[in-house]
Amino acid sequence: MTDSITWKEHLDGRLPEPLEREIDVFETEIELKRRGQIDDKLFAETRLRRGVYGQRYDNGQRHDGVETRTLAYPSGELLKGPSTVWDAPGMVRIKIPYGGLTAEQMEAIADCSEEYADSISHVTTRQDFQYHFVHIDDTPDMMRRLAAVGVTTHEACGNVVRNVTGCPLSGVCGDEAFDVTPYARALTYFLLGHKDAQDFGRKFKISFSGCADNPCALASMHDVGLVATHWFDDAGGRRRGFRYYVGGGLGAVPHQAKLLYPFVGEEELLALTQAVCRVFARLGEKRNRSRARLKFLVAKLGVDEFRRLVEEERAGLPVDDAWTAYLGDLTLTDEAPTRPAGELPQGPQADGFDDWLATNVQPQRQQGYAIATVHLPLGDLSARQLRLLADAARRVNGGRVRLTVEQNAVLRWVSYADLPALYADLAAAGLGAAGAGTLVDVTSCPGTDTCKLGISSSRGLAGELRRRLAARNATLDRAVSGLRIKVSGCFNSCGQHHVADIGFYGVSRKKGNRRVPHFQLVLGGQWSENAGAYGLAVVAVPAKRVPEVVERITGAYVRKRVGDESFQAFVRRFGKAQVMALLEDLTALPDYAAEPALFSDWGDPREYTIGDMGVGECAGEVVSVTDFGLQAAERQVFEAQLALDEERPAAAATTAYRAMVTAAEALGRAQDLDLAGDAGSVVAHFREHLYDTRLFFDPYAGGKFAHYLFAAHELFSAAGEPLDDPSPEDAHRRLEEAQLFIEAAHACNQRRNETATTTKASA
Repeated sequence: MTDSITWKEHLDGRLPEPLEREIDVFETEIELKRRGQIDDKLFAETRLRRGVYGQRYDNGQRHDGVETRTLAYPSGELLKGPSTVWDAPGMVRIKIPYGGLTAEQMEAIADCSEEYADSISHVTTRQDFQYHFVHIDDTPDMMRRLAAVGVTTHEACGNVVRNVTGCPLSGVCGDEAFDVTPYARALTYFLLGHKDAQDFGRKFKISFSGCADNPCALASMHDVGLVATHWFDDAGGRRRGFRYYVGGGLGAVPHQAKLLYPFVGEEELLALTQAVCRVFARLGEKRNRSRARLKFLVAKLGVDEFRRLVEEERAGLPVDDAWTAYLGDLTLTDEAPTRPAGELPQGPQADGFDDWLATNVQPQRQQGYAIATVHLPLGDLSARQLRLLADAARRVNGGRVRLTVEQNAVLRWVSYADLPALYADLAAAGLGAAGAGTLVDVTSCPGTDTCKLGISSSRGLAGELRRRLAARNATLDRAVSGLRIKVSGCFNSCGQHHVADIGFYGVSRKKGNRRVPHFQLVLGGQWSENAGAYGLAVVAVPAKRVPEVVERITGAYVRKRVGDESFQAFVRRFGKAQVMALLEDLTALPDYAAEPALFSDWGDPREYTIGDMGVGECAGEVVSVTDFGLQAAERQVFEAQLALDEERPAAAATTAYRAMVTAAEALGRAQDLDLAGDAGSVVAHFREHLYDTRLFFDPYAGGKFAHYLFAAHELFSAAGEPLDDPSPEDAHRRLEEAQLFIEAAHACNQRRNETATTTKASA
């Protein structure tokens, strides 16, 4: 802190009583857990709803090569027995509605990152901040310090409504219908702690977009996506409202949101969302967490039946004044300039300014003012940088910043006359990098750095791609400079790989007795139109060869595009068969001695493993038979992709189903070489010998992927093959499910081989 009084004295009287009580309750629950007087599962959900996660510790290096601390904790559990601290410090996420921050809040966040974490504030793809390496004993004090400046961790995690995201350009964008900021704020605080949003089976995500065309808030991939629009009556009057979408989501198998209503008036927004929450809480899956998101309920019921249930629920709600009270002051979140409008000064500028101006600055709707994006590699800000950013914001716009879903920060209401000085301030803080919103601006989830589900190093790969692309930035063809690359450490799409032009998600493969980190290449995603289309996995490539994949894909686009053909149109025309041919040599795995670098991940020199799993060895003939079958299944998935590209969704869905049966048969034949090849026998054997015995289950996803096989088999058994006219979206989803089932089959085979090897060695 910059003053001489203690932070506790600084907080005196500044915390609202309900919030202070909430933090006190959590502090008490920590003590009860320490004494063994609170159930582990109950405490887990308690801390998650306060934004407190466990994290991973098998990578003690940051990807810039600087060791942040020595980590020697024996487990990932948050508390163990009577210990007074965590056995392993964890992650704390804070909630930043629509990404809006003040300078005072940024300074408090910087203080907390320095005093309780590793001095890094990490911007997430939901316009939040995360801290890592925080001891649970420190969390109540940290929560109090944040609460004093209006920042909460409450319901930043857990089976509740997560951070409500919103377009960071809202209020200054020329394309928007109106400023959605006050509506995002109102819905955030209406649902925060609301009794009807506490009994969900999984998390619930909401976004606000000011228009339909741009990707600023990605309405199509949310449980509830709201797009600003107007309704014009016969008399020429105009009403504000929203196109109301439900049931979107990424995760392992993405679903695009369905239009529930083409127009919901502003006065009905909160009440209708409350009704949606009640239906989800009442009918959403609770036991099978892999099917517990709203997207599965909407898909199961159909949007028409879901609408009927919501309307029935809405009709029975008791009237709440809060539904419309906020409409009396929609100007509460308005921003006004603090500096006069101006023009960019003429004459020479500092080195790097012109590049920064070309990629990081755009005009806002108001004449004479600009929007400046601060490019944050990997979404990270040091405590020093965050304070300097707060100072810079104070000078140009009164101290206001908005975080973005691309892990950057935006300064609005910047006079063009102030841009050179702003650039100088940012450059001095190490925040003056150009390339925001371009190919260089790679998005990544935390991956194996800190996430327990990480399979491959997404941050390591993203950092390497950024370094290479930044070095070539001046020579990048304009056709590729605006493409988006997004990387996830596993199939769950926290890095949003499904909606990238070029996406990657982490998987693993084996060569002999060693694992090799891989990434699946995902093509066909669409970032524009609020995430208008989802991509599909094409091929798995060793992690160390991914930069070459990007080089070849973008190079082919530059050389072979027709006119101003978009990247998505080029991928469709070029075709996945040619993509496979282009990359085929990169998929081959040499022996360890020939290329040992392939057997370690980006940013981590150690030989690659997945968490605590041991290293197995080849199990001889049984492995080769199984591997052969799994390869056949992968081939069938690729054939299904080609069928979908050729607009034959029935063939695509059928072939994807057959690929899952082939993979299940490959696993089954390792136990019974005489296993009958018909689908019914294969699925029955799989259920009895691999699912019921839990052999197919893994530490990351349990048996969730088995349900894709069971559901598809039930459908095809009832309807026959091929299905009658499935939609392209249904076929797309079946392909996603087949790819994930096959990845799980690979993992199952690896675990089984390692167990057999261990047993043999100990015999």
